[in-house]
Amino acid sequence: MTSKIWGGRFSAGPTAIMEEINSSIDFDQRLAKQDVRGSRAHCTMLVAQGIITKDDGHAIQEGLGRIEKDIATGAFHFKRSLEDVHMNIEAKLADLIGAPAGRLHTARSRNDQVATDFRMWVRAAIDTLDEELEKLQGALIDKAEAHADTIMPGFTHLQAAQPVTFGHHLLAYVEMFGRDRGRFADARVRLNECPLGAGALAGTSFPIDRHMTAEKLGFDHPMANSMDAVSDRDFALEYLAAAAILATHLSRLAEEMVIWSSAQFGFIQFTDAFSTGSSMMPQKRNPDAAELLRGKSGRIFGNLIGLLTVMKGLPLTYSKDMQEDKEAAFAAFDTLELCLAAATGLVADMRPDPVRMRDSATAGFTTATDFADWLVRVLNIPFREAHHVTGQVVKLAESKNCELGALTLADMQSAEPRITADVFNVLTVEASAASRVSYGGTAPANVRKQVIAARARFIKSRQP
Repeated sequence: MTSKIWGGRFSAGPTAIMEEINSSIDFDQRLAKQDVRGSRAHCTMLVAQGIITKDDGHAIQEGLGRIEKDIATGAFHFKRSLEDVHMNIEAKLADLIGAPAGRLHTARSRNDQVATDFRMWVRAAIDTLDEELEKLQGALIDKAEAHADTIMPGFTHLQAAQPVTFGHHLLAYVEMFGRDRGRFADARVRLNECPLGAGALAGTSFPIDRHMTAEKLGFDHPMANSMDAVSDRDFALEYLAAAAILATHLSRLAEEMVIWSSAQFGFIQFTDAFSTGSSMMPQKRNPDAAELLRGKSGRIFGNLIGLLTVMKGLPLTYSKDMQEDKEAAFAAFDTLELCLAAATGLVADMRPDPVRMRDSATAGFTTATDFADWLVRVLNIPFREAHHVTGQVVKLAESKNCELGALTLADMQSAEPRITADVFNVLTVEASAASRVSYGGTAPANVRKQVIAARARFIKSRQP
């Protein structure tokens, strides 16, 4: 039989295999709300421009309203035989109102229709992810405030480097997630152009008002080139790129949680809410939530690479390959929404062990830089010379199997005779952290100021 979707050009319907590979309704039904909203705006414009009658426009709006309610309640039945979300809604509209439904598709194509729907969906996804990121930042800021004075080792190369505060460490992730929000916000600005009215690729001969539909759908303006409007998915790629960078940051945070909660570190512990046991080893408390958070980053990287691969060789304008764009975007959103909720829960749930953290911070000669800085500041020794002297003192401490502060003054003077007992004042981990008062430094006083500043910058929901 002739395909109702494609019209009189084809004399036979698709085979079962073709129907299976061609159908997108299983996933693009997620665009149903956006599709109805876009159709409502298009109908209003068609009536305003005198392209369809007010009576037909009223009937279409009534029908779309009923469909909108069914979609919201889950009562709408999507049929795979109708290929995609657009044809499902159009067919249902025809069932409800008859002939006037056929006028809705005047001056538009599924090409500009899906591009519009998809942009609206990505825009909404970005807004949701921004809200979830704000919650995660809030949890990190709260924990940082509670541990502004908690000393822990800071690492380079995963080797103890200098004492820092746990609050300062957590605020580093607040900054990372703030940039993630900025990337999503930038992508949102660029995607907020309306493809509707571009038609299949060349525009339309009907006297449409694209500025009207753009405004009704919350876009800043119509897209300037009809071919670009239907053929590019850079907005989805930019959203996925921001998603991949966010997933990287989440994975790094999760990795630190896994390390910190190990018996060898013992910096933090999770409650049973975010831990699991072993079926064989009764002593185990595994940070499975953090491990899964770390592991799911690979899915999001794959979503980005998959769509980049689809788009890289496509000539202008629309090709069916582009049907592969939505599953990647949907999957990345679903994964990130879950991961952000898990990360927020993990941050709130983790219980730091300040004693264990401080003890670890005293190991590994973490105040060696403070020793060198003292030589520069008090004895006016050039830093490179001070670095050499400090290395000699560290080597002596290693030979005695003790920390720098446990050496005698005579031990230190064997490397530099001018050293005085005043040097011991800078060799505690508390003094080291407190001395880092430069902007962005780890001093507890800085952390408290940065907590206040971070709330003002990022936590809009808490502002008066």
